[in-house]
Amino acid sequence: MAYTTIKKPSDYFNTKLYTGNSGTQSITGVGFQPDFLWIKRRTSAGDHNLVDVIRTSDKTLISNSNGTEYSNATITSFDSDGFSLSGSDGALNASSSDYASWNWKANGAGSSNTDGSITSTVSANTTSGFSIVSYTGTGANATVGHGIGSAPKMIIIKDRDSTQSWSIYNKNIGYGNFLNLDNSNASASSTTRFTADPSSSVFSIGTNGSGNGSGNNFIAYCFSEVKGFSKFGSYTGNGNADGTFVYTGFKPAFLILKNTSSTGNWVMYDDKRSAVPDANINNRIVNANSSTDYEFASGSRTIDTLSNGFKIRGTASDTNTSGNSYIYMAFAEAPLVGDNPATAR
Repeated sequence: MAYTTIKKPSDYFNTKLYTGNSGTQSITGVGFQPDFLWIKRRTSAGDHNLVDVIRTSDKTLISNSNGTEYSNATITSFDSDGFSLSGSDGALNASSSDYASWNWKANGAGSSNTDGSITSTVSANTTSGFSIVSYTGTGANATVGHGIGSAPKMIIIKDRDSTQSWSIYNKNIGYGNFLNLDNSNASASSTTRFTADPSSSVFSIGTNGSGNGSGNNFIAYCFSEVKGFSKFGSYTGNGNADGTFVYTGFKPAFLILKNTSSTGNWVMYDDKRSAVPDANINNRIVNANSSTDYEFASGSRTIDTLSNGFKIRGTASDTNTSGNSYIYMAFAEAPLVGDNPATAR
């Protein structure tokens, strides 16, 4: 049996850096049409803008805010090899400012899914284990079809219509606990956010307004694991610069770390912004829960990205407090499966 059908991870996830021009431009080189696009200004403060193909490119949510969805016409289209921009919005296209975009491929505009008690609209890529799910809340315990065909390890949900924190399910903390993407809080317990671990067809939501407010529209980003392409795991910090090694089975192209035992930022890394190009060292970070941060080098949050995983090198509480638990989400640059070669240096 083949370990994975993905021999080229960049066909399904890719980081693309670009420079704003305060005008009209097409960003190419992504390698596919992005169905979910996450953008952060690198050179100064600015919100994280998240758009997707179901909500359309002119509807934005902010990962560092609990605010509602709003209209922003700066991203004008999703294109076959990237996306197009128009205007001078500082968070997306200011002249001479540098930006990072993180791009995922789903399956186009989506279709109706009736697997759950709530009918959803789903754009699902069963090969890469990713789906975008739109649904309307009922205020009562419910299930929602996700379309991936395997149980998601991580689900990120946002109420589009009211001021509610992002609600996150993660397999490693269990359905009785949750995290918020827009703040640094530790994981907290709840019986009304998620009522069961997801199945291969649905995820289960409770009565809490952050994921199921009656009559409100919601968006969910669902991720299952695909060996050699994505991994959603956990590790324990040791408080030492010779930190934990975490095996993923691939060299990470993108990584987010979060302390679940205590407060800590959602620390984001990728292979295009590494401190030393073509080396293992990576200390160039942005925080998904912060608009005031711009990209900066943090020695206390340094990691080594290796051919089969990553190793913690810093001692900051965001990534390596002794005895604290951390979760991570990782996507591959190159897998160690099938007939792909190793990329160790």
